[in-house]
Amino acid sequence: MERNLSNENFEFVEAVANLYNLALGFQKSMSLKCAMDLGIADAIKNHGQPMTLSQLQLALSLPTTKTPHLYRLMRMLRHVGFLLEKGDGVGTEAVYGLTPISCLLLKSEETFSMFPAMSCILDSIVVNPSQHLGEWFKQDGQQKPFELAHDCTFWDMTNKNPNFNQMFNIGMERTNRYFVNLFVKNASDTFKGVRSLVDVGGGTGALAKGIVENFPHIECTVLDLPQVVQSFPNEGLVKFVSGDMFNFIPPADMVILKWILHDWCDEDCIKILKRCKEAIPSREAGGKVILIEVVIGSTPSKICQETHLLSDMLMLTTFTGAERDELHWQKLFSEAGFDSYQITHSLGFYSVIEIYP
Repeated sequence: MERNLSNENFEFVEAVANLYNLALGFQKSMSLKCAMDLGIADAIKNHGQPMTLSQLQLALSLPTTKTPHLYRLMRMLRHVGFLLEKGDGVGTEAVYGLTPISCLLLKSEETFSMFPAMSCILDSIVVNPSQHLGEWFKQDGQQKPFELAHDCTFWDMTNKNPNFNQMFNIGMERTNRYFVNLFVKNASDTFKGVRSLVDVGGGTGALAKGIVENFPHIECTVLDLPQVVQSFPNEGLVKFVSGDMFNFIPPADMVILKWILHDWCDEDCIKILKRCKEAIPSREAGGKVILIEVVIGSTPSKICQETHLLSDMLMLTTFTGAERDELHWQKLFSEAGFDSYQITHSLGFYSVIEIYP
C-alpha cells in the first residue's frame, strides 16, 4: 500500500533528488560527447530510417558485449531530446530516430553542422578549468580558472595548440553559416545604405562571405589576429586584414562584432567600442556598429534563459568577460561615446544590437 509523504518529507525528498540532478548534470554533457564520438547521429542518418539497437551496434562496429550498455546510453540520449524512440518496441527492441538536436550534429551536413563547435565546448581543454573555479574564487590574483588549469590563456592555447585552434576556428565558421542563414538573409534594413563593413574577429570569413553573397555591393573586410588570417588569400570578395582590434579597426560604414565583447572585461569592451567608433562615420552618414551577443533577461524562454546563465559561467571560467543584461550593455555604450542603441531579439538565445555614434 502506497504511503503519502508529509509536506515536510516530500520537500526533503525533492531536495535530495534535485541535489543529485545538479551534481550529476555533467553526465548529460558527457553522454552527448559520447554520442558524438561514436557517430550515432550519422549512423542513423546513413541508415535512411530509424534503427534498432542491434542495427546501431553493428553500424558502429561495437562489441556485442556493449549492446546492453549502449541501450543505457540511448535511454539517456532519448531523455535529453537527442533521439526519438519510435515504434512499439521497448528496451533492446526500441527503434531510434533523429531529432532537431541530433540533426544539428551530423558531421555529414557540413554546411550547418554544429559538430565542430560542440566538440570544442566539450573538449577537456574547455571542460577541465571548471574544476578550478572554487580555487579561483579564493585567490586575489587575476588568473582565470582556465589559466590555473593550463598555465596559459585561452588565446595562448589557440596559438600554441594547432589542433585546438583548428577545431575552434572551424566551429566558429560553421556557426557563422548558421547566422548567415538566420540573420543576414532577413536583415535588408540593417544593411540598407551600407557600402563597406569590417567583421572584427571574423575568423575564416564565413559571416562576411555570406553578407557579400546576399549584398554584393558591400565591400567586406575581416580583421583578425595573424595566426587566424595569415593563410587566407585576398583575391576573393572578402579582404582579410591582420591586426589587433585594441589598436586599430579599418574604416568602414559598419563594424560587426559577433560573440566578441562577451570574451572581454568592461574596460576592454570600452576600448574596443571606442576603436569601432573611430572607424565609422557619423550616424547621419550611415555609421553604426552591429553586435551579436547575449542580452540576459531578453527572452521568456526558459531554455534560452538557462543557456544565457550557462554561457556566462563559461565566460567566468575561461575569459575575462561576461554575458550582460541590457542595463550593463547600455552603460558600456554610453562610456564608449555612443548616443543610442536598438536591440532586436531575433536569433534564439542571441540578440542583434545596433549602436549609433
